[in-house]
Amino acid sequence: MGFADLLEEVGGFGRYQWLHVTLISLPGLMMASQNLLNNFVSGIPVHHCSLPANHSLRNLSYHYQMDENQLLKAFIPPDVSGNRLDRCRRYVEPQWQLLAANSSANVSHLQTESCVDGWTFDSSEFTATTVSEWSLVCSLRPLKQMIQTIYMGGVLAGAIIYGGLSDRFGRRSVLIWSYLQLGVLGCSSALSPSYSAYCIFRFLSGMAVSGVILNGVSLKVEWIPTKTRTLVGTLTSFFFTFGQMILAGLAYWLRDWRKLQVVVCAPQFLFFAYSWWYSESARWLVLNRQPEKALKSLHRVARINGKPEMINKLTLEVLHSHMHKEIESSRESFTAFDLLRTRGMRRISICLVAVWFATSFAYYGLAMDLQKFGVSIYRMQIIFGAVDIPAKLFALGMLSYLGRRFSQVFCLLMSAVIIFANILVPTELQTVRTTLACLGKAFTSASFTTVYLYTGELYPTVIRQTGMGFVSTMARVGSMAAPAVLILDEILPALPSLVYGGAAVLAGCFGFFLPETLNMPLPDTIEDVEEKWSGRSPASQQKEDVCLKEVSTDDVTLQGGVVSKEAMALKEIKEEGAGLNAL
Repeated sequence: MGFADLLEEVGGFGRYQWLHVTLISLPGLMMASQNLLNNFVSGIPVHHCSLPANHSLRNLSYHYQMDENQLLKAFIPPDVSGNRLDRCRRYVEPQWQLLAANSSANVSHLQTESCVDGWTFDSSEFTATTVSEWSLVCSLRPLKQMIQTIYMGGVLAGAIIYGGLSDRFGRRSVLIWSYLQLGVLGCSSALSPSYSAYCIFRFLSGMAVSGVILNGVSLKVEWIPTKTRTLVGTLTSFFFTFGQMILAGLAYWLRDWRKLQVVVCAPQFLFFAYSWWYSESARWLVLNRQPEKALKSLHRVARINGKPEMINKLTLEVLHSHMHKEIESSRESFTAFDLLRTRGMRRISICLVAVWFATSFAYYGLAMDLQKFGVSIYRMQIIFGAVDIPAKLFALGMLSYLGRRFSQVFCLLMSAVIIFANILVPTELQTVRTTLACLGKAFTSASFTTVYLYTGELYPTVIRQTGMGFVSTMARVGSMAAPAVLILDEILPALPSLVYGGAAVLAGCFGFFLPETLNMPLPDTIEDVEEKWSGRSPASQQKEDVCLKEVSTDDVTLQGGVVSKEAMALKEIKEEGAGLNAL
């Protein structure tokens, strides 16, 4: 008997769970916008050096009776490819002879200079972005990617800080605070007077995003019965999928980075307003010595689920009888060190670190530079969002029938195969390369869906949020490293893909060592984890270690020519322990 049985008695997946899961999942529509916002807020418009102050392109076009784009040839040299105008250089002096219809002058010897008068940005695709506002082009172009890296740094910090805080203060309270923080700081970032101020606001917004995602996942999982976790976990991930397509529509409609920033952050105030309706995780309340509040939450759930008769039947004595073992273990305090202290927890944590890092690394390597595909960035965002729908339905089928471990490994290895295949496709076959990139993104997205559900099922309630924060920290490291890897294409164009794919292959190998959790109840204590997936509890492990320290083969002494029973027993314990370690 355990908490899973209590959930069934108060209605299983009833009316309360439907409302609870839906309301917690709705913010997912805006979480995708936060993670991918930099594609549009910091989009790079077509640009060229501004003309000298004493030249007006409009007046010149009227005087010469020529199109403005043709006139630019007298001021801006072609780039290395020769197919378009250079974005970072201009002629020191106007070269009027280049405007002649049959001009075949050699421009390589003409003197050029940097954009000393700034840049002129085309506004057909973006009305205003951080790039055009703060001129983050040419030598300052790395600052554009730095915005995303700083944001992901905030997500990383939030995973560390809010993961631990929620295990201490509860999922609900930290989640409510995160909604408010994201709403206030996200909208404030639209008022940023400078690049530095914007980066600070984005960092703090990233922290709040971690708080929303991690606590939302745990609060959902801890109120869902075992048999419906897979279906609910996968279906709710579609909120992130639709959020990606909503972002494309909002960005296309607004075209201005400040307006877009406000629109994607303002709904957090609505989520904050109704989040007070949530019930705190009864599991967490019991394990944090608040059984009265847990009982009150269970009574509320029973009433909403149409089980009023359970209110009188469910008492503190019944609650204690169902969760006696968990309550005993809750008298201990846990830290991140406990994620690595015991054998089973150590194996789970190390393998999940690799899986989270590689999934995020490959995902953001594909999703954060949409302008490189040569297709409208708005259309590309919709395509990248749409491919998640069949991918997650496919993941749902695998998770339900083939298990978590197989699904996780398969998605990682398939994403690696597709990334490697793209290396072999010639650059001129842009459609084929884009199609493969979409497939790769689909499998990394399915891997994300799997690992969020899988992690919540592997870690016990007493330290679930600390564990989620710990392993998702590596995901943020991966998302921060992904843009930096793109620099390697200057050494070898295929090198970034080799790195992304290689990380996915390595993580897939680690995934083989994770235990299966399909249709298994959530573990509440570290002892549960060790008994289920290590074969030995920490208590028995500690007892055996003591025995092995005290006994060696030299200690087996003869007493009157007969080996003592105690010595023989201890010797057998040692030999058994050696055999288990060998396995």
